[in-house]
Amino acid sequence: MIIGVPKEIKNNENRVAVTPAGVAEFKKRGHTIYVQASAGLGSGFSDESYVEAGAQILGTIEEVYKIAEMIVKVKEPIESEYPLIKKDQLVFTYFHFASHEPLTHAMINSGATCLAYETVEKSDRSLPLLVPMSEVAGRMSVQEGAKYLEKPMGGKGILLGGVPGVRPANVLILGGGIVGTQAAKMAAGFGARVTIMDISIPRLRQLDDIMPANVETVFSNEYNIREAIRKADLIIGAVLIPGAKAPHLITRDMLKTIPTGAVMVDVAVDQGGCFETTKPTTHADPTYVIDGVIHYTVANMPGAVPYTSTLALTNATLPYAIQLADKGWKRACNENHDLKLGLNVIAGKVVYKGVSDAFGLPYTHVGEFLNG
Repeated sequence: MIIGVPKEIKNNENRVAVTPAGVAEFKKRGHTIYVQASAGLGSGFSDESYVEAGAQILGTIEEVYKIAEMIVKVKEPIESEYPLIKKDQLVFTYFHFASHEPLTHAMINSGATCLAYETVEKSDRSLPLLVPMSEVAGRMSVQEGAKYLEKPMGGKGILLGGVPGVRPANVLILGGGIVGTQAAKMAAGFGARVTIMDISIPRLRQLDDIMPANVETVFSNEYNIREAIRKADLIIGAVLIPGAKAPHLITRDMLKTIPTGAVMVDVAVDQGGCFETTKPTTHADPTYVIDGVIHYTVANMPGAVPYTSTLALTNATLPYAIQLADKGWKRACNENHDLKLGLNVIAGKVVYKGVSDAFGLPYTHVGEFLNG
């Protein structure tokens, strides 16, 4: 198969979808790999390292899209890429369709096969291609939150862990999944007082067993959230419904009860955000203030630590990308149920229920394409 790896062009996105090690694996199996010039530089991989591994370097993104049968990316295509995507081309990347209607319609109109990292799902309901970036984003959320709590950044000027004789910050984490767990570990390590909320009692029991004494677990409902935000210094939104829009757990009217100078970090921004006031921002301009509360809502948080993120992501995606290249997407998805659930759009039809529900689009069962 001919595989194309374009350079990511989203604001401050320095990750790359395939490393030189990945190129070597594809090459070993007889595939041809084209990498756009400088695609790996942001993650520390030179063009020379790709050539040594067996890739061919192309100068422009247009050339990569034109020649490739399968495009492997990190982030969803942005508007300038829409016309480059061809009919029947396989695009393997994060899409987050349910939070972005123009992208959804563009991919429907392209006639491409869109296989989304974030909806590849194992039998135990875990999301193997979302987990690595969720781990990075969860840890980063506390790091960024701590920074924006500093007075020069507009925050209330509180040190996350306090010092002897001075109370630490109160950190509220909404969601006890991968992101929430990693955020709680980091915040607890700083010495903050941490409250983690979830709607699953079994999950809260697990967290209660593994977390240190400065982390408390609370059942998530509107009353408990309203009570907790009154004294919160840092609030982290970490709620995910696979393939669907995130619920708004903190509404616009709640902001007036949150202390001035507090920071809200919405890790669910890719899926529409779990704060009503969330709007996607970039690393170049990451925050905005509403009712005295700082919002940090960068849509590609792990892009700020590309070395760590690229290696973590490609460790997870490469085995699936190899299956797609070796077998073609139809056979690979028929033989691997995890991959099958990653199919979102095929030949102009929406085949993932969460996406069709988000925008009221007709739903086509994926079996129509795989069983024919």
